[in-house]
Amino acid sequence: MLRRVLVWLTVVAAMAAVPAAGSAATGSPTSPKSPTRTPGPAARYYVALGDSLSQGMQPNASGQTVDTDDGYVDDIGAWGAHRIPTLQVIKLGCGGDTTTSLLTGKGNDANAKALHCDRQGGSQLKAAVSFLKSHHAAGEVPLVTIDIGANDVDGCVTAPNLTACLAAGLQTIKVNTPKILNALRKAAPKGTKLVAMNLYDPILGGYFAPATNPLHALALASPALAKTVNATIGAASKASGFKVADVGTAFHTYDTTPVTWEGQTIPANVAYVCSWTWACQTPPSGPNIHANRNGYQVIANTFERVIGKL
Repeated sequence: MLRRVLVWLTVVAAMAAVPAAGSAATGSPTSPKSPTRTPGPAARYYVALGDSLSQGMQPNASGQTVDTDDGYVDDIGAWGAHRIPTLQVIKLGCGGDTTTSLLTGKGNDANAKALHCDRQGGSQLKAAVSFLKSHHAAGEVPLVTIDIGANDVDGCVTAPNLTACLAAGLQTIKVNTPKILNALRKAAPKGTKLVAMNLYDPILGGYFAPATNPLHALALASPALAKTVNATIGAASKASGFKVADVGTAFHTYDTTPVTWEGQTIPANVAYVCSWTWACQTPPSGPNIHANRNGYQVIANTFERVIGKL
């Protein structure tokens, strides 16, 4: 009997020495592990500045020029999202902005109010710089684009002294553009692609005015003027570290080769601007200087070729 008791005590002691399954060697119980959550991909941003073109503005059925989601910025955003699924588009552009109002926030007040333009901090530029500085991780903002300068010279069409007006507009573009672009470059995070665009020539729509109408003569002279404006934009952009989307060439702005368009022979540049903008349309849709859906796609494609891989 004593022998059985001793054997039983030996077995119990041996079992007590073996840790319970799922316990630590000390015999203390463990809690089940909580499932770990894998964070999703971080948001990344495409920041777009500019005037009405950057907001895709076009005439509606009643002829009112309004913001749309069919502009070149929207097209670039969709193209970029195929490469970066978390890409978000930040549209800061404001219809009517000049290089001066974009830079300083002074001028274009009525449009800015009516269009609910973002002038946080005092100007479109300050809003952009603020956003870039607060999203400054490498790769967080893969792209910044801008179009500006058209409104510095568009009003010259009806100015009493066209030459003086153009000279003043060109000088303003020359002075302001580097300030704008350098500020964006300095604020952007490392690796951001920076691209500006030059301009197509909606004044070519005046080609169909009667030969005695000044608009006809201005249309004929406008490609040379556009070339001067685009050279100024190009020089300022390159000096500030921005690549240039050559929209002027994409729209065949300088090509006066005769072509057949809608049953008549006209210069190629006129045919393209009539096909890709509202400049040759009759009321209420036109004449309107803005690109149409096809024209905005051409602008986007021109940007995309310069941007390359995001």
